[in-house]
Amino acid sequence: MRNGPRGIPNGGIIITVDGRGFDVIAEPKMYVEYDDVEFNSPCFVKNDTRMECRTPEILIPPERERELDPTNGMNLMYGFIMDNVTSVRNLPQNNHNSLQYFSLFPDPEYYAFGEDDDTVKEYKSDYLTINGANLDRASQELDVEVRIGDEFCNVTSLSRSQLTCRPPEEQPSPAPGDKSDTGLPLVVVKIGNKLEYRIGRLQYSGLSEVGAFNQQLIIGLSVGAVVLIIILIVCLIVYRQKSNQNSRVLKNMQEQMDVLELRVAAECKEAFAELQTEMTDLTSDLIGAGGIPFLDYRFYTMKILFPNMDETSVLQMERPDLDRKEKGLKIFNQLILNKTFLLLFIRTLEANRYFSMRDRVNVASLIMVALQGKMEYCSDILKTLLAELIERCIDGKIHPKLLFRRTESVAEKMLSSWFTFLLYKFLKECAGEPLYMLFRAIKQQVDKGPVDAVFSEARYSLSEEKLIRQSIEYKEMTVEVSMCQIYLGGGGDGTVEGGETPVKVLDCDTISQVKEKALDAIYRYYPYSHRPWRDELDLEWRTGTSGRLILYDEDSTTRAESGWKRLNTLSHYNVPDMAQLTLIPKQSSLYNYMSMLSDKSDKSHHQNQHHNHQSQQHQKYETLNLSKFSSASPPLSRATSPLNHDNDAGVKQRQRDTQSFDNNCRNNKVWHLVRQQETEQREGEQRSNKMVSEIYLTRLLSTKLTLQKFVDDLFETIFSIAHRGSALPLAIKYMFDFLDDQALQHGITDPEVVHTWKSNSLPLRFWVNLIKNPNFVFDIHKSNIVDACLSVVAQTFMDSCSTSDHRLGKDSPSSKLLYAKDIPIYKEWVDRYYSDIKMMQPISDQDMNAMLAEESRMHASEFNTMAALAELYGYAFKYNDQLILALEEDEFSTKQRLAYKLEQIHNIMSND
Repeated sequence: MRNGPRGIPNGGIIITVDGRGFDVIAEPKMYVEYDDVEFNSPCFVKNDTRMECRTPEILIPPERERELDPTNGMNLMYGFIMDNVTSVRNLPQNNHNSLQYFSLFPDPEYYAFGEDDDTVKEYKSDYLTINGANLDRASQELDVEVRIGDEFCNVTSLSRSQLTCRPPEEQPSPAPGDKSDTGLPLVVVKIGNKLEYRIGRLQYSGLSEVGAFNQQLIIGLSVGAVVLIIILIVCLIVYRQKSNQNSRVLKNMQEQMDVLELRVAAECKEAFAELQTEMTDLTSDLIGAGGIPFLDYRFYTMKILFPNMDETSVLQMERPDLDRKEKGLKIFNQLILNKTFLLLFIRTLEANRYFSMRDRVNVASLIMVALQGKMEYCSDILKTLLAELIERCIDGKIHPKLLFRRTESVAEKMLSSWFTFLLYKFLKECAGEPLYMLFRAIKQQVDKGPVDAVFSEARYSLSEEKLIRQSIEYKEMTVEVSMCQIYLGGGGDGTVEGGETPVKVLDCDTISQVKEKALDAIYRYYPYSHRPWRDELDLEWRTGTSGRLILYDEDSTTRAESGWKRLNTLSHYNVPDMAQLTLIPKQSSLYNYMSMLSDKSDKSHHQNQHHNHQSQQHQKYETLNLSKFSSASPPLSRATSPLNHDNDAGVKQRQRDTQSFDNNCRNNKVWHLVRQQETEQREGEQRSNKMVSEIYLTRLLSTKLTLQKFVDDLFETIFSIAHRGSALPLAIKYMFDFLDDQALQHGITDPEVVHTWKSNSLPLRFWVNLIKNPNFVFDIHKSNIVDACLSVVAQTFMDSCSTSDHRLGKDSPSSKLLYAKDIPIYKEWVDRYYSDIKMMQPISDQDMNAMLAEESRMHASEFNTMAALAELYGYAFKYNDQLILALEEDEFSTKQRLAYKLEQIHNIMSND
């Protein structure tokens, strides 16, 4: 018997029986016993050795149908009725259980396509799948018959929950007697002789429309194909014409781009030649006038060590309040010179969570000032702290490349200050000149074009943020400017001559800008802090022997539009080329009173002239003769002269006042070249259209190419071990060798790590600060637009020292795009610089100590060391409890009784 004896209550499952002598049996039957009742069904003999039987229908009461196990079935006795042959009855018993019992399973269930048996399913693929449950428990593919209308669906597979069959290639017709309104064939599944399931109706995809509109569809497709061919031909002709037109446009644009490129190149070449001539004249002037205006050592170091402090106590050499504390501070100085105490002092402060970043920077600067006369000891302390910092970085699983990137420890700030002390001579003898020339070149190039007095945006700029993004009509002019005798006399050395000085200006310059350019020209040999300030002067336009007019940024003639007032310019006053201007002290209240009087009265000839001057803005201004009221300019008190002011304080006061002026302009709806709402609108448009800023990229490129030589000179000077006869400072070689040794001690073999340490310690920590702030080195004034340009150069310098490759795209900042081709060259300079330093002969301790001793001797009295010690003692007093505990726990401190000595100092200081 094949396939095992299995069946379902509805019967009809085919059982194939193999044996012998089947052809002599008259009417063979198969029976199954259920509740002692035999249910039989006929068998059909195929040949002498095989016959097929269909399982009988077994009547099971509805309440007992749940007894049927869908997994294992119900075991029943079965056998065959063959002419009263008893051996084929009750087969499992007669064969000693060698044959299985008959397994009765629940009827299989086939699910309809939808909620009812008339649901229409669209047939798209090659096979039809019907879902169900318990499909193959008792039945096989041969037991199942699937009909689609009047045709069969060939069953290909049967699983526990799915039946798959292959329908006819064409949609069958409905079965005879099927009176459905849809005209679609019904899918019926039949199992055995009796069990049937109506699954639903089947519609072949697209065949219903084809059947109804086959002929119309063919005609429509034919017509559509013809129309499509015609359209394609027309499109091809149009495309050919457009392609030719685009080619012509592209060729025309290429020609325009070539012309623009040649024009930009010619402009850059001309601008560079002009700037080079001016800078050559400047160089010769500097040689003849006493050189570059370097700040002295004291102010240079203080600007770097204490950048955010207007005044610091360490520069105040006279401190009577410290005299009574001198004894305690001298003893505290002895503790500071004790290496064990100083290291514990720094570690204790850094371990306190209330010790802020500002405190770390301040303490590091104060320690460097206090140890200015002991640079050998200072260098030893610095190396110890750096070694501890490197060890903490590596032990703390922090990536070594992050070391020295930010000033987060006292050691890192001390390293910056150490380089500041020891590289001052190198700055004065070598690197200072290209840095100053770059500053002057940027300033002169920026001043050649319009500069917005309110927003500090310029036509010539390296910074996209400070670039004027619109066309400004302007005209270059030269005016003859003379200086009031009171200032000429104040020069002292007679360098400033009393004659007229030609000054290059623009007709769109504000009056303050003209005054600034005039002061730059007249006092070109003077440091910035030794010249008058523009806001202490008025600009007077003189015509003939008696006519004169005071020019102001704002006066009664200032034009107002929609609540906005535009600053007065030379074109506003119709000042002609080669006009004669004079810088005079600020006018007294008498002059202002007479100006107001002339507005209200027409009784005198001079008052009429002034009235015409106000009303006829587009005509040439009449001159105003006030000689009868004031025969000479009011004298300026010598006490208020900038030549008598403290240099650093005067410069900082001017910077604050200039910033205040700019803020007032922005807050009071005052504009010069670009209005504020235009700037906001432009920024909004720029966010929506990136091309807006790229249109003006040629201006950035023009400025960059013009200044290229000066940037190259500076970078080449910094990244050269021997430039113009100046040897590499010992401090650089000494510190780089120390970093190499530290990497070797900690097993760091990645060359990029040591490269990053060196870049973070010197170029990015020292040089970038000076490139962005040349006013830390020179007695100069750095305007906002010049500051923005220097920031671009500083960013390029930083990128040149980086080991990572910067991938540039359309969204990259313009500052990076400007120097994209130059940075790889600069990186080669940096790599060669580090390699050359490493190949140099190591510096002996004797040579290094001799250099440090000489530095200590030269600058031992530059600062008030007692003031620095007093501030350091303030930190020792503030964190006394933690410091005493650290001193008592340390073995070396205990041996030297450092905690006791600190307590003694507290007692002395408290008594004083």
